[in-house]
Amino acid sequence: MRANYKLQRLFMPHDLGPGAAFEADRAQSHYLAHVLRMGEGAELLVFNGRDGEWRARVAAVSKKGVRLAVEHAERPQPPAPDLVYAFAPLKVGRLDYMVQKAVEMGAGVLQPVVTQHTQVTRPPLEKMQANMIEAAEQCGVLSIPLLRPPVKLDLLLAGWEKDRRLVFCNESAGTNDPLAALRAVTEAKIGVLVGPEGGFSDEERRLLTAQPFVTAIPLGPRILRADTAAVAALALVQATLGDWRDQAG
Repeated sequence: MRANYKLQRLFMPHDLGPGAAFEADRAQSHYLAHVLRMGEGAELLVFNGRDGEWRARVAAVSKKGVRLAVEHAERPQPPAPDLVYAFAPLKVGRLDYMVQKAVEMGAGVLQPVVTQHTQVTRPPLEKMQANMIEAAEQCGVLSIPLLRPPVKLDLLLAGWEKDRRLVFCNESAGTNDPLAALRAVTEAKIGVLVGPEGGFSDEERRLLTAQPFVTAIPLGPRILRADTAAVAALALVQATLGDWRDQAG
């Protein structure tokens, strides 16, 4: 069932169900009352990543905040996406974009990875979480991805699930066509790895290609920025191995 884009959507951490009522937090209360100028009786959609999507109504507006009353279910909670997106964090701005697009493209886990050329070794996890929620609110997504703490590339590979294929974007591939490599993948569980602006080092590429669960793909004949490469890689994987293909079939 597709999202209702006519109503405002907000992520709420509270349990949702018939008759539930709660106060929006300070920032959300300000947004509802002073930005959207919602009064008593106004309708909106709320979700928490666990209980599906529910239609709610503004029950009261006061100096303390906005109180919401949950009325009825709009969409059931779908299974969380299983796609793991691993990436070298970028500088603020481009990292915001990358995180938002990963949510839109159906990532279920976001895993920051520290490589030799990583620009930001301590990414702002709290801000990344806020960006994931904002993207979910705007795009009808009901499951907020799991955001893991940063890990070094060698430790990521050492702890990787052996039955999950890891697709990594290799700018040194000898072809411009990624489809042949992706069509050869047989695993149902998939991960995608995108490197930093400077690319993977030669040592890192050797380490990656030595793993039996890794598939290297190119991203065409042009040099892509890391945030652009993220969107391109996720689109390719979803179209050939992921839920785009499943829905089409």
